[in-house]
Amino acid sequence: MAGKNKRHPEYQYLELGKEILKESVKQVDRGTGVITHSVFGVRHVYDLAEGFPLLTTKKVYWNGVLQELYWFFSGQTNIKYLVDNNVHIWDDYPYKIYKEKNPKTKLTKDEFIEKIRNDSKFAKKWGELPRIYGEMWRKWPTRKKGRTIDQLQWVVDELNSDPNAHNAIVTSWNPEYLYKMATKEDASRFPICHNMYQLSNRGGKLDLLLYQRSCDYFLGVPFNIASYALLCVVLAKVLKLKPGRFIHVYGDIHIYDNHIEQVKEEIKRKPRPFPKVTIKGKIDKLEDFKPEMVVLEDYNPHPSIKAELTVSGGYFEGKKKKK
Repeated sequence: MAGKNKRHPEYQYLELGKEILKESVKQVDRGTGVITHSVFGVRHVYDLAEGFPLLTTKKVYWNGVLQELYWFFSGQTNIKYLVDNNVHIWDDYPYKIYKEKNPKTKLTKDEFIEKIRNDSKFAKKWGELPRIYGEMWRKWPTRKKGRTIDQLQWVVDELNSDPNAHNAIVTSWNPEYLYKMATKEDASRFPICHNMYQLSNRGGKLDLLLYQRSCDYFLGVPFNIASYALLCVVLAKVLKLKPGRFIHVYGDIHIYDNHIEQVKEEIKRKPRPFPKVTIKGKIDKLEDFKPEMVVLEDYNPHPSIKAELTVSGGYFEGKKKKK
């Protein structure tokens, strides 16, 4: 952890919350009518040698962080893996698609998830979220039939062959599948928010910079910080480097209108020492990594603050023109 005279790095997050409450612009999601209060263009830095940035002013769902990252890391696109590991942060999107395709269904979300868990054929058909992060990281589709690009393997190979590489970039932002750039049948039905990251070997330490174009301050960002800091730790292990810094660049960072009171409560709290994360065992290649290798120690956060997950963004068809 940082020395006694050094300010706790979590204050970056807390002070940003105060800034958003005080100086934000009010915006309305055109598809859902959801109200947000946002600022634009912020940069935070976490030195991983000073502790692992799992925020302490409210408890962050660590199993969700770990299992979701592995889901991306291993190139998976079906929520069954997450459901089987008791992680439900992606449940709303396939259920929403299912209801759109089956408008007369009486299946509740809980019943839908139980069918994903227990019916493999149902899960294969309705649990799939194509063009999500795992596919973009590990199997980026190309115009040449049958060819995909493993971007994550690319950055590992590139940094192994050229430690000074400036091109070790993984992107999830594929215009072919996003918004009105896509055809209706190809369009993603969920948003790509943490859309690009870059890795750099800085004298034997691995830095990871994430550019996140849209950021849910209260529920999403603490999760994103932990997820990409963990990704940096894992990739440093693969590359035989030390974890360096996690640099988080926010595009539009916002507080949802129904999270304001929770944010006001959290920003009053005093940060506690960051925990430690270690990777047990040997990792020589990406496929060696498994979630059970990650050990979290000395995490002592303040209690959770409950808030409703807001499902917004994704494909918007737009208003139909009057004839």
